[in-house]
Amino acid sequence: MPESKPPKAKRATRTRGDRKQTVKAANSSAKVKPVVKKVAPTKVLNASTGDGSHERATGEAASRRIDERISELKDWRGQTLAHIRKLILEADPEMTEEWKWMGTPVWSHHGNICTGETYSKVVKLTFAKGASLPDPSHLFNSSLEGNTRRAIDIREDETIDAAAFKSLVKAAVALNQGSAKNVKADTKIAKPTAKKSKPDSELKESKPMKAKKGAKAAVVLLTGGNPQIAKAEGNAPVQAYIAAMPGWKRDLGKRLDALIEQTVPNVCKAVKWNSPFYGIEGQGWFLSFHVFTHYVKVTFFQGTSLRPVPTGGTTKDARWFDIREKDELDEAQLASWLKQAAAIPGWLA
Repeated sequence: MPESKPPKAKRATRTRGDRKQTVKAANSSAKVKPVVKKVAPTKVLNASTGDGSHERATGEAASRRIDERISELKDWRGQTLAHIRKLILEADPEMTEEWKWMGTPVWSHHGNICTGETYSKVVKLTFAKGASLPDPSHLFNSSLEGNTRRAIDIREDETIDAAAFKSLVKAAVALNQGSAKNVKADTKIAKPTAKKSKPDSELKESKPMKAKKGAKAAVVLLTGGNPQIAKAEGNAPVQAYIAAMPGWKRDLGKRLDALIEQTVPNVCKAVKWNSPFYGIEGQGWFLSFHVFTHYVKVTFFQGTSLRPVPTGGTTKDARWFDIREKDELDEAQLASWLKQAAAIPGWLA
């Protein structure tokens, strides 16, 4: 920008007792350097109120700001935000609290985990990498269209499944920890290379193999050894998922898939959110399963309608059960549940 011209010198008067003196500004043509106050980079005051609500902070300073936000919300939103904060810190005691983005509580560990925004009718919890997280309880109910984020909107008089939410937070932390080791600055998951870092104890049973020239790259295993398969409809992606399941879980996946096909001949298949989905065309999805470190979780999306009701879960509709390596699979009971689940409206994802 062109340098602005200095203002013309003005005459000022100063009074000394009863005598007035006219003083002419010295060197009126000299340029006057503006005085700039240095503002700490971590603090930006609200231009309209000057109350510091746009302050950026981390650690104890951020925790104080979150305390203040909860106190300011003298209704159900403050109680909900306080409860969510308690669950997050219980799920991961090493979580860091931050305050940024125009006064938003943020929880992070090796990167952002989620934010806690408050609106007039909802408390919104946005997970930075929610699209990559397992969500068998279907806590995510907002921002479902994107490829990265997912959100949970909590309204007045609504409650959240504490155990399922903690599991979601732990999965997000584990994903960030894995990303911190393997991801470049663009935050995309790195492809496996010939030089591999030491795997977790669970991943020892299924190490990614070096692909031969012209062969397809090995499937990346996410948290708990869960195969990362792109969203797709049909049998092929489901079989790709099952083939990548580590160790004993692979045989279990084949057994589950075969039993579902045998019991529900008109079943439709897909992979969504790194999990195989099974459903009926025009009716919705009725079942999914997902790999964890020590077990495979099988979820019926309308589990509360089944008889007997599967014992796992406390959500409004979904129920599940976990299968561990030494467990005996009751195929007769599972087949009964499959027939019941396929006969009722499922989940429209």
